[in-house]
Amino acid sequence: MSTSYDREKIIDCMFDPITSSILAHLEDGEKQCSFLANETSISEVEVIERLSYLIEHDFVKKQTNGEKSILSANAEKLTTIVEDNQNFDAAVSGLEKLDTYLN
Repeated sequence: MSTSYDREKIIDCMFDPITSSILAHLEDGEKQCSFLANETSISEVEVIERLSYLIEHDFVKKQTNGEKSILSANAEKLTTIVEDNQNFDAAVSGLEKLDTYLN
């Protein structure tokens, strides 16, 4: 896992409407990829694709148990991105994007 990442790309991933829905499901613990796919009406492959950058940089952890993928959020690391003063404007922009999609 690389320690160097694009903060803006992380924010964009987090505030994408579908990805944020997936992350919301992960707030209360790990989930099987199949569950997340069912809840968001996308394929398991797309769940992994949408989370790939977050997985690559350890914001989301992926474990494989046989043929099943289990995902969990690194809540502490995700929170630091949003709370970082340098990213406040990016977070606001992300929220504005999310609001635009919802309206």
